[in-house]
Amino acid sequence: MTDTGNPVDYSIRDGVAVLMLNAPPVNGLSTSLRAGLNSGLLAAKADDAVDAVVIIGAGKMFCGGADITEFASGKVSEPDLNVICASLETYGKPVVAAIHGHALGGGLELALGCHHRIAAPDAKLGFPEVTLGVLPGGGGTQRAPRLVGVPVALDLILSGRMIGALDALGVGLIDAVAKGDLLEDAIALALDAAGRPDGLRSVRDLPVKDAGNAPEAIATALKKVLRRAPDAAAPKAIARCIEFAVLDADFDQGLVFEREEFLKLMNGAQSKALRHLFFVEKAAVKIPNLEKDLPLRAIERVGIIGAGTMGGGIAMNFLNAGMPVTLLEIDAGALARGIDKIRGTYSANIDKGRMTQAQMDKRMGLLKGSTSYDEMADRDLVIEAVFENMGIKQEVCAKLGEVCKPGAIIASNTSTLNVDMIADASGRPDDFLGMHFFSPANIMRLLEVVRGAKTAPDVLATVMGLARRIGKVAVVSGVCYGFIGNRMLEGYLREMDFLLMEGATPTQIDAALEGFGMAMGPCRMMDMAGVDVNALVLNEREAEGALPADPAYRALVRKLGALGRNGQKTGLGYYRYDGRTAIADPEVDKIAADLAAQVGITRRSDITNAEICDRLLYPLINEGFKILDEGIAYRDGDIDVVWTAGYGWPPLTGGPMHLAETIGLAKLRDRLVELGQQTDDTHDYFTPAPLLSRRADGQA
Repeated sequence: MTDTGNPVDYSIRDGVAVLMLNAPPVNGLSTSLRAGLNSGLLAAKADDAVDAVVIIGAGKMFCGGADITEFASGKVSEPDLNVICASLETYGKPVVAAIHGHALGGGLELALGCHHRIAAPDAKLGFPEVTLGVLPGGGGTQRAPRLVGVPVALDLILSGRMIGALDALGVGLIDAVAKGDLLEDAIALALDAAGRPDGLRSVRDLPVKDAGNAPEAIATALKKVLRRAPDAAAPKAIARCIEFAVLDADFDQGLVFEREEFLKLMNGAQSKALRHLFFVEKAAVKIPNLEKDLPLRAIERVGIIGAGTMGGGIAMNFLNAGMPVTLLEIDAGALARGIDKIRGTYSANIDKGRMTQAQMDKRMGLLKGSTSYDEMADRDLVIEAVFENMGIKQEVCAKLGEVCKPGAIIASNTSTLNVDMIADASGRPDDFLGMHFFSPANIMRLLEVVRGAKTAPDVLATVMGLARRIGKVAVVSGVCYGFIGNRMLEGYLREMDFLLMEGATPTQIDAALEGFGMAMGPCRMMDMAGVDVNALVLNEREAEGALPADPAYRALVRKLGALGRNGQKTGLGYYRYDGRTAIADPEVDKIAADLAAQVGITRRSDITNAEICDRLLYPLINEGFKILDEGIAYRDGDIDVVWTAGYGWPPLTGGPMHLAETIGLAKLRDRLVELGQQTDDTHDYFTPAPLLSRRADGQA
């Protein structure tokens, strides 16, 4: 078929009208594509020489779903997808959806409106709407339970996950998997349907499958989803829509109910926040003033220095992507333990059904252990993941600068230290940058890519591209203490310790922040990360003169570290532990009270959850405005990506900077001033950032 440049191309083959969706790269259901599809269907219906219709996608996929940019209008423009699907169901000629690549969201709903569905063997199908805070608004909640049954429909729509063609065939979502050319097989299916009495089967006419146990299935599935995000509106609306399909036999009323729920979600704060994150994640890879089509450095072989928890986790990212890794540890025993831990992680994944033995064997076959820096000579990228100490990291990177081949990229996994100082120690600062992985590094999505003062543009571009290859969401940060995420975390943890000394308990603080939506409260987070690690960094910063002249500043975490209460690994931290279960420990309250008396903090009993959230979250957001003003982060959205992808910030709020806009910048600024007055702030902990004040006043 010749590409006409139209959103939908029309041709006829063997008496079958072929409508090719032609809006690359994803063939999204924009207003123009829907209009083109509607026109093509009308033309085929009126043509007596056409016996059937095939709808197929151009390029790499069938249809990726709705054009999300159209959601901003708050309404659905005509022709509506529901109108198109309704016309298909009364079309009078068989219509076949021929699916390759992806059929997602509205694309899958379009396919469900067709009489038959055939897919390429490697096709993927799913309803990802819940990840954007909405539900399938083109009949998906009403047709899916009729076609595949209530439990399967609940699983697909509530999870947002994709399934492959064979699984889709197994549950009845499609009718066939192509054995040869997809279009030819689809045309054959369409012609066969045109000659059969049942060739015009419509999903809307089917009874809901598995309706008998639907109430229990819906309640169980919803409870599972809401355990992770109890305030999420979309899953509740999805459950209501599927329940409507079960309890009310009128399909058209079900569509009306679904549309009402869809529009409420689309115009709600949660969907706006999740759509914001969708777009800013895409924008984060765009680096200002970086030459387009810049030649990238080839990265095929990777070296990791340090076989500890972080080094092993980093190594698995590359092994999982099929890249050979040499893991270096000077101590042979430590190296063996590191490799055993990687093997154990993979074995556990086999036990959980997430990996096959063959996959594990292949990945372990790509891993090589070494105790010699000479093994780094042929690596394209070497990442140091040694102890968080400037002197040690400089020594390691100096060796790498001598050993690594010309053009190799050298990276530091430091989470707080000055990347430029480490880069200079390597002797090759143009080949150097920071690659800050988050623990557990083989699971967490975020990668902070720290651009040094002398980092070559092609090095930055190469690592940003590599991040996608290993499945990471990458955000560029400039050089400063803690970069974007950990720098903002500092004020959050500062106020945590202050409030504990003022009379709050770890249980209360964690409950308040988890009630806000954080994946884990700050006290449990500190215990998991290691109290000693944080205390050591603070002690080193004090020695450098980098801490405020405030004896109360983060005094509690440093005291706990001095007492050996290092968190989960020692069984005592902000809590005491039974295995990994945190148990309130009155001893921590006593330690906090004693410290309060020493540093002159007045204890009180009127601390509310609302105050806790304001005290921890507002300084964090305020620091984000300072980071933007200094050019450490390129965009507000980059900060939102860091916090939602790396720190457990609730996506339903869109991230800290999006939340600031939702709160109102003037209100945020005024509350910071109020908190400063309340706490007798003599160290500018709550002083509004200049950029926040300018924006609150309507200035740039």
